[in-house]
Amino acid sequence: MKNKFKLSLPIQLIIGVILGIVVGMIANEAVMNVVVTVKYILSQFINFCVPLIIIGFIAPSITKLGSNASKMLGVALLLAYVSSISAALISAVAGYAIIPNLSITTSSEGLRELPEVIFQLDIPQIMSVMSALVFSIVAGLTAVWTKSKNFIGLLEDFQKMVLVMVKKFVIPILPFFIAVTFCSLSYEGSITKQLPTFLIIVIIVVIGHYIWLAVLYGLAGLYSGKNPLKVLKHYGPAYITAIGTMSSAATLSVALDCAKKSEVLREDMVDFGIPLFANIHLCGSVLTEVFFVMTVNNILTGSLPPVGSMIIFCLLLGVFAIGAPGVPGGTVMASLGLISDILLFDGTGIALMLTIFALQDSFGTACNVTGDGALTLMLTGYADKHNIEEQKIDFDL
Repeated sequence: MKNKFKLSLPIQLIIGVILGIVVGMIANEAVMNVVVTVKYILSQFINFCVPLIIIGFIAPSITKLGSNASKMLGVALLLAYVSSISAALISAVAGYAIIPNLSITTSSEGLRELPEVIFQLDIPQIMSVMSALVFSIVAGLTAVWTKSKNFIGLLEDFQKMVLVMVKKFVIPILPFFIAVTFCSLSYEGSITKQLPTFLIIVIIVVIGHYIWLAVLYGLAGLYSGKNPLKVLKHYGPAYITAIGTMSSAATLSVALDCAKKSEVLREDMVDFGIPLFANIHLCGSVLTEVFFVMTVNNILTGSLPPVGSMIIFCLLLGVFAIGAPGVPGGTVMASLGLISDILLFDGTGIALMLTIFALQDSFGTACNVTGDGALTLMLTGYADKHNIEEQKIDFDL
């Protein structure tokens, strides 16, 4: 009989963290030689995958949106992007106000020096991150404008290949990458001061999710003239399902059922908006990532990122979120290039980001899914205000 028991990714990462800390406390220099070498190789592979992930998800997403271009689609896309970057910018403001008061200890204070890498395997990226982003946008738009069915089909096939790559290679090696990273941090001697900080910021971010949902539903109610609580009150099952699955796609059927129970949402807007927003609206994940990168930057350097860099990061993160893969940690995986290129994170910083992001990923997904109801209420209000007749919409993602 096939063994169906499998630990979820957050549990695997927690185990990796614990094992890494324990091994780091007792390891000698010979063991650490192997650890830092494995860490280097895994980091090289993850960085190699980043441009492929960007192309594999953003370009096909553009072709799907463009092939269904309409006034409502444009409004939906604008709503999702504005919601994401607004959540990101507000999170950044909160980060500048809160993080300096957390008494975060930098990783450079009184640490042991790590041994040298004994085997250096370099795996260069096929192109830079920004080149991958520009290529994705240009390729997606031109494919739509020329109605190139063959190329659009090729992009969709490539997306499937990249998703398999993420599921079969990147995700499975993350627990090992996290383990060797925390082993290094434990060997250096700073992890006991950093881990409590992670738990504190997870709590802060979850509170931020609830605040942003209140803002979204408040704005949706004001714009539509309808009671947003008549949408929100039905979203309990979707929220709980998202916490359990950590996937907007896996929660989609439940979210549709919840939205259809609301008497203030138009059914055609539900059929159109909920599946679309499940793929392009990641306000909770974006809010989380911004606060976390600022915290990790403070841990690693003793200071917060420059304001200009954070503004650019937030604006581009909204674009990356639209094409992020629908897997646990998809937003942070798709934006690793931004983290390394704009904020100049090294392998340790990226590993810390992946870890603390995964620890709260279920709550970020739940915020994303619940926020979709607010945006659908805005779509309903827009359709009513512009006298768009209600109709059944066959929108297949």
